[in-house]
Amino acid sequence: MSEEQEWKVNINLEHVESETVATARLTEHGDRFIGVGRARRNPADTDIPRIGEELATARALSDLANKLIDWVSFEIEQHVGKPVMDIHI
Repeated sequence: MSEEQEWKVNINLEHVESETVATARLTEHGDRFIGVGRARRNPADTDIPRIGEELATARALSDLANKLIDWVSFEIEQHVGKPVMDIHI
């Protein structure tokens, strides 16, 4: 019998001039896992905020995933007592 779990990620977007900053927080883990992504619009480009939001969010999620992988690698190493090689997404 399997037990289903649900983890939630909260994405916060902030616009500062031509830059969008996204913060992705794995809500079940407090402040342990937070990813940050940025997107900057070239001043010559058309202002389409959604594109910057999507790019910044993708980068924040990627950063969050990498931090989670690093943590899992550490936990495995602590459990097995030797370095973990090549954990990939």
